[in-house]
Amino acid sequence: MNSIDNNKKNIGTSTGCFQNLGINDLQIINEKKTQVTFFKDETVFKQGAFASNVLFINQGLVRVYLQTNKNKQINIRLAKKGDLIAFSSIFGNDTYLYSAVALKDSEICMINKEALKKLLLKNPNFAMQINSKNCHNENRYIDIIQNISYKQMRGKLASTLLYLSSEEFIDENVYEYLTRQNIADFASISVESAVKFIKEFEKEGIISLHSKRITILDQAKLEEINMRS
Repeated sequence: MNSIDNNKKNIGTSTGCFQNLGINDLQIINEKKTQVTFFKDETVFKQGAFASNVLFINQGLVRVYLQTNKNKQINIRLAKKGDLIAFSSIFGNDTYLYSAVALKDSEICMINKEALKKLLLKNPNFAMQINSKNCHNENRYIDIIQNISYKQMRGKLASTLLYLSSEEFIDENVYEYLTRQNIADFASISVESAVKFIKEFEKEGIISLHSKRITILDQAKLEEINMRS
């Protein structure tokens, strides 16, 4: 069960888009937020539930996914310290468009979306900073569409491993928190296929395996598979 602490770790002391705001603006945001600790494997929010808040990750790692049917998920992205999730709720989406689950114990600020919207309108530089992050996320969504629509399974897995091993997660040992099923859901392939191709990549010297951890040894080859498969 999660725990609530309104006074813990005010926004502004963490990394992320809020750190350059003025004291008065930070005070407004901190008065309009509630900090919640979500424990490992706990649902942060559910697709289709009422969306009253935007969420800012003070600490932790969150898996964001789309539930396409009862037994099928597509993992969209990982959200880490300094990231916002459910940002689209500011602009007329009254329900969450996807679900989120904590991969490890995570401290998350639930920010009133109307307060954040007013702050965006008041601060063009702040708004531009957040839009820049959203553009980065859009590139990720385009990759997902290409994977589902055009790529063969090896290419899908290669794309997933490049994403999970990218520089943005350099401070996070993400594979420690991901199951093979999670990796398969990022690639939109079966877990059996994911395990098979991971072993193939290891035999080909493209990656190395140490318990759950996957390390890319030949990034150029993996990128080639991603582009051509």
